[in-house]
Amino acid sequence: MYTPHTDSDIAEMLAVVGASSLEELARVPVSVALKEPLALAPGLPESDLAATVAAFAARNTAIEYTSFLGAGAYRHYVPPVVMSLAMRGEFLTAYTPYQAEVSQGYLQAIYEWQTYICLLTGLDIANASVYDGATALAEAAIMAVNATGRRAILVSRAIHPNFRAVLETYAHGLDLDVEELPVGADGTTDFATLDARLAEKRFAAVAVQSPNFFGCLDVPDAMVRETLERTGTIGIAAIAEAMSLGVLATPAAWGAQIAVGEAQSFGNPLAYGGPYVGFIAATKDHVRRIPGRLVGRSVDNRGNDAYVLTLQAREQHIRREKATSNICTNQAHCALVATIYLAALGATGLRRAATLNLERTRALGDAILSVPGFTRAFAAPVFNELAIRVPKATTPATVLAGLQTRGILGGVDLGRWYPSYDDCFLATATEVTTPREIAALRAALAEIANETEIATQQSVTARA
Repeated sequence: MYTPHTDSDIAEMLAVVGASSLEELARVPVSVALKEPLALAPGLPESDLAATVAAFAARNTAIEYTSFLGAGAYRHYVPPVVMSLAMRGEFLTAYTPYQAEVSQGYLQAIYEWQTYICLLTGLDIANASVYDGATALAEAAIMAVNATGRRAILVSRAIHPNFRAVLETYAHGLDLDVEELPVGADGTTDFATLDARLAEKRFAAVAVQSPNFFGCLDVPDAMVRETLERTGTIGIAAIAEAMSLGVLATPAAWGAQIAVGEAQSFGNPLAYGGPYVGFIAATKDHVRRIPGRLVGRSVDNRGNDAYVLTLQAREQHIRREKATSNICTNQAHCALVATIYLAALGATGLRRAATLNLERTRALGDAILSVPGFTRAFAAPVFNELAIRVPKATTPATVLAGLQTRGILGGVDLGRWYPSYDDCFLATATEVTTPREIAALRAALAEIANETEIATQQSVTARA
């Protein structure tokens, strides 16, 4: 160990701070100190340590399950080329280069990321990424407040519950009001009261998600767009499943001024919940309000392409009071992974992958609905997940538990977030969901339905 200070240096510094020794300086107060030593395993040779870690990994049985989980985090195939390039030493940083222009390759990658997001959303500008889709929505709300001077945000209740929870947290600290639009009978946002509510001109923005949390395509129609324009309200599109951008109309097509979302689906592994990568795109009117950093392309004094941080609206680059957000960095490496993924697939490959999602979801729905008692909760078209209503004699928790005993993670119980849908669960299929897995799910549901019917008949007989 290299220690630059001599004993006399240390003694002099301790005298200044009033401590007799380094141990006293680092002493933890008795009120919070450990009452007994930590039960740490002894040090091991490297080979033994590798075997121990392998044994720990073997205890994880998740890989043995067939999964139909989704709800904002999705399984997709990642071509090997993605990680082969992304894990090169030149790219192994997720933090901000403070002298960025010396990192031309790094800046070029961010510039390409921004370009892809603009192409997918149909909007003019995109930033160098943010933490995740939830914080991206909160940052978009701040942009809208700054643009309009209004202090309230109207959000669809069909937006991902986690997205709404993060927005509420941000809003509390900024003294913003967050109100909700209800979910209609078909699973999409009910805009019936929108005209009257926006007439008050209290709301800076209206936020919707498509596909929404239930998988339903939730695109505002021309009347909604006209209402937004007439009342000077900003439309925010939230996208939790970025793969949908491969086949669906862009947020700009329905008039969204800001689009935000989660791009985990673009090459980033599920990784037990993160890290993921959020994105923000907007019309050029909001270029001075978008948080974080924007990379631009220019030329150097020799006429060669040169990438620069064109805008740096963060408190580390400018005075704190002028910062557009308190965001301090971005998910640069996750954004790099997404960029390589999109480059590897290209427009045709992305469209094909998204189309496979649609095909597998249709197959999943047909299989589940062929089991007596299981029905669709909503009639609206869906992308890669759908809400299923279970038979009256059972509950989603019972059905999902029965599936898990058969090695199948069947989905998530919607009652966890929506008490009014406590008889529904959300199931997901992507391009990696196989016909065999769908058939196994259908067979398992049929067994559970049969067991439920028998149990119900026995209960009736016992009461009689």
